[in-house]
Amino acid sequence: MSVTAAERRNWQDGSLSFEQSRRAMAEAARYMPGGVSSNLRAQPAPTPLVFERGDGAYLIDVDGNRLIDYYLGLGPMILGHTPADVIAAAAAQLPRGLLYGGQNGLEAQAARMVCEMVPCAELVRFCSSGSEAVQAALRLARAATKRRVVVKFAGHYHGWFDNILWSTAPPAGAEAPVPGSLGQAEETREIVVLPWNDLPALQARLAQGDVAAVIMESMMCNSGAILPLPGYLEGTRAACTAHGTVLIFDEVVTGFRVGPGGAQARFGVTPDLATFAKAIGNGFPVAAVVGRRDLMEQMLHGVMHGGTYNGQAVNMAAVVATLTRLRDPASFAGMERCGRRLMEGIQAAFDDAGIAAVVTGLPQIFFVGIGLAEPPRNWDQVLTMDKERYIAFTTALLRHGVRALERGAWFLSTEHTDDVIDATLEAVRHAVTEI
Repeated sequence: MSVTAAERRNWQDGSLSFEQSRRAMAEAARYMPGGVSSNLRAQPAPTPLVFERGDGAYLIDVDGNRLIDYYLGLGPMILGHTPADVIAAAAAQLPRGLLYGGQNGLEAQAARMVCEMVPCAELVRFCSSGSEAVQAALRLARAATKRRVVVKFAGHYHGWFDNILWSTAPPAGAEAPVPGSLGQAEETREIVVLPWNDLPALQARLAQGDVAAVIMESMMCNSGAILPLPGYLEGTRAACTAHGTVLIFDEVVTGFRVGPGGAQARFGVTPDLATFAKAIGNGFPVAAVVGRRDLMEQMLHGVMHGGTYNGQAVNMAAVVATLTRLRDPASFAGMERCGRRLMEGIQAAFDDAGIAAVVTGLPQIFFVGIGLAEPPRNWDQVLTMDKERYIAFTTALLRHGVRALERGAWFLSTEHTDDVIDATLEAVRHAVTEI
């Protein structure tokens, strides 16, 4: 649905109110900690929002505000909030049953599509969340190598479980693993944290010969859309092969978002295992661990992997419909063009206002960092952005009808068409002026 004249006037005025959301959150907090079911939803300014419905690239909140949405459910809604084909596929399965405690044909069809699209995917196992898929991948790597140590990178996020929630947002220069939560089990002998994009540091650590797996976001998306430096992924692949270490790409964010085959296809580097979630089902709770046949088949020979809801039929119908659309190159052509125009327009707005900022990443997932002079290469450089000013920027954007993540990431969908980009850039220019 196009932007209406009345909405455009309200957005230009920056006069949107969120009082009903504020009241609804206060009521919800009587029954849920903070009124939310995930800590990641508790902090947005001026208040966490409560929504009534979605519509393409828009969300409508309880105050009646129709907001252009760049959260996109924190990434999953790559086809927008109301894709008719995905909804129809899920609805068609509903009267046939929800959960069989057995297999269904849609599960095998979805698995075949994943294997056809993803370079490393010789076999697939479905899960219910990205956090679970990561656990399966780590277990497979340790079983295959008979080693225990896992290397991860500062600022990378691989789920909220104790054994991997380390150094997701550490202080600058931290070398020892930093826990991500109070109450977290603090056994760290099996975790090594290195700086992202530092190939010599990784090569030196792998040379010790005790690393079971290297797990990384192949493009650092959870903390700045940081691209790998030229040769970094290729060097990582070569070092893992040389030292018998399993290379795991966490594609929970990038998978089926930055291209039909994920970041591994876009960058041309194939891992041994990879994890997917978010965009694979366009909002339905689906994840997957995929990889080499010899690694995956360990699940038949002693490696435990379970899950009551894995391969649930309605979810699988959504996956088939989503991937059917995403394997069509036309789905990405529009996002590439509109996303690049949006990135360039945001950068121009800051440049024109004389505010230091960088816009970096890929058209389907990019990062805006106020106070940065150049694109960050690692977590320590992300830390130098002006977070308070950026939150002031997103708060101003919200009053002008645009909802963007406070951490700097922007997600695009196929529904973010030229008219939506035009309205967004108008709001950006107003917000930049206000800060």
